[in-house]
Amino acid sequence: MTISLYDASVGVFVPYLGNLSVLLDHAAVHAKARNIDHAVLLNMRLYPNMYSLKQQVGEANRHAVVAAALLAGRTPHTFGDAEPDIPELKSRISAAINFVQGLPRAAIDAAGDKEVVFTFKSGATRTFTGQSLLLTFSVPQFYFHITTAYDILRHAGVELAKKDFLGPPR
Repeated sequence: MTISLYDASVGVFVPYLGNLSVLLDHAAVHAKARNIDHAVLLNMRLYPNMYSLKQQVGEANRHAVVAAALLAGRTPHTFGDAEPDIPELKSRISAAINFVQGLPRAAIDAAGDKEVVFTFKSGATRTFTGQSLLLTFSVPQFYFHITTAYDILRHAGVELAKKDFLGPPR
């Protein structure tokens, strides 16, 4: 059995970004019920040198968008620099989903042996094949940031369960 790079990228990114958006819905309900400013939740982190919740969401979006764009040979969608609140984060997730779903399946599937260059925020670069970018870097990074966002919300007392992270069976 083979699995396509499209299914291993877009097929993973889209549902889990949707799940992340639902986690933010739970966060908004939690904050409203307890009269907590959304900014308090969005700026929470598990440890002082780790990214905040809003940064975790941003990194999940970025890894999905950049990986899929590199595989498809397209320019990645960029997000604004404005300080996001929960509705803005949800809007960015929606934009990321729309972007990756709009990329051509054939181009992504053909990118397994293609050389791609990932550019870090620092400007440093790293060269991968399309398959190694996806399987050894971008998907693990994506899951790390979504998992950490989930963990921050759980730590903040938001009532979530594993099913909220995983979403409905597909």
